[in-house]
Amino acid sequence: MENGRWLDEREERAWRCLQFMHLRLDGELSRQLASEAGLSYPEYLVLVALTDRPEGRMRLFELAKALGWEKSRVSHQVSRMGERGLVTKEKCGSDRRGAHVVVTGRGREEIEAAAPGHLRAVRRFFIDRLSPAQLEAIADAAETVLVAFDAGAVD
Repeated sequence: MENGRWLDEREERAWRCLQFMHLRLDGELSRQLASEAGLSYPEYLVLVALTDRPEGRMRLFELAKALGWEKSRVSHQVSRMGERGLVTKEKCGSDRRGAHVVVTGRGREEIEAAAPGHLRAVRRFFIDRLSPAQLEAIADAAETVLVAFDAGAVD
């Protein structure tokens, strides 16, 4: 391997376990949201990001950054959600090319209805399976990686 080095056993175990845990959690949470709330996991994530803002609005590029998605993915997701009446797009007054994504009343109702079941699933599949020390270690590790991304230190 010319441009890098192979992972050692400990590194490979950590990386693969993280990957598979993430895939399984995403799958289980997606199924829970679809069956109990009629929302896709990406819809839920967009609604969470928007409703975390007091005004319930974000520029498209801000939403993409918050979710870690490509701008085109966010744009397609927002279009689909707009067709369902969960969000709307509004022109940005300060930038004629830009737009705000705004959660609608229906979007707020949908996330408020979905949140209790989703939180129960998060607890069942993740939180309740870990000790406080394990939760702290995961949070510390994730924050370290995220800070590096935000600082542009990961290329």
